[in-house]
Amino acid sequence: MERQLPRSSPADDRPVPTVTGSAESIAGSWSAAAGSVSDGRMHCLIVEDEETIVEFLRTGLTYEGHRTTVAADGEAALRLAQEQTFDLVILDVMLPGIDGLTVCRRLRGSSDVPIIVLTARKEVADRVAGLDAGADDYLTKPFSFAELLARMRAVLRRRGQALEADVLTRGDLSLDLERHTARLDGRPLDLTPIEFALLALFMRHPHRVFTRETLLHRVWGEDHSGAVKVVDVHMSRLRQKIGEDHRGMIRTIYGIGYELREE
Repeated sequence: MERQLPRSSPADDRPVPTVTGSAESIAGSWSAAAGSVSDGRMHCLIVEDEETIVEFLRTGLTYEGHRTTVAADGEAALRLAQEQTFDLVILDVMLPGIDGLTVCRRLRGSSDVPIIVLTARKEVADRVAGLDAGADDYLTKPFSFAELLARMRAVLRRRGQALEADVLTRGDLSLDLERHTARLDGRPLDLTPIEFALLALFMRHPHRVFTRETLLHRVWGEDHSGAVKVVDVHMSRLRQKIGEDHRGMIRTIYGIGYELREE
C-alpha cells in the first residue's frame, strides 16, 4: 500500500497574495538570470508539497550541479518569485491553498521564466489546462529523473538556450541527446530507452560510482518499487551491446555498483 504523506492544511481563509510591483520590474528580475543557463547550471524553483518528490527533485538537480529553492505552497512560490531570480520553475498542480494553475497564470502574467508542470492526472483536459495556464511543458507522475532532464533540455532549446551540449562524447563513444542515438567506434548502438538513460547518466559523471539504488532512483524514477536486480540485468545487456572490445568501459564495483571509465 502506498504511503501517504501528511499535507499542509489549506489556508482557504487567507487572502490570495498578489505579485506587487510593475510587470516590467518583475519580469526584469526573472530574465536577469537567463544568461546563467549558458554554463549549464541553473537556479530552479521547486513548488511541491510532497516531501518524497521534493527530495527526489532536489537530490537529482543538485547532483547535476543546479541550485534549488523549495516552496511548499503557492503563496510561498509567489513570494519567492519577487525575492529571488530563477531560471526554471518545476510546479505541482495540486498544492495546498493556491493551486498550481493559478500560480502558473500569475507567474506567466509578469514573467517568461520556463515552467514545467507536474500532475498526477492523466486526462488530456488536465494537461491542456496546464499549457493554457502558461506552462511550457508538463510531466505526469510518476516520472523518471531522466525524463525530467529531457523535458528541461527541450524547453530551453525551444527558447534558444541550452542546458548542456546536445552530444555527449567520451573517447570513441558519443550520445546524441536530441536524436536519441548512440555511436561507438563509428558504429550505431541499438539501445533501449533505459539503456540510453543509463549510459547518458554515466557519461555525464565519468569516474563516479553509482550504487544500484541510485541508478534505480535516477533512471527508473522515484515511484519505482522493483528490486535492484533489474539494474544488473540492464547493465549486462548494455555491456553486451558495447561489445567485448569495450567491456572494461563500465566497471563493476562489487558490493556497491558501477562506474564509467574512460579508456
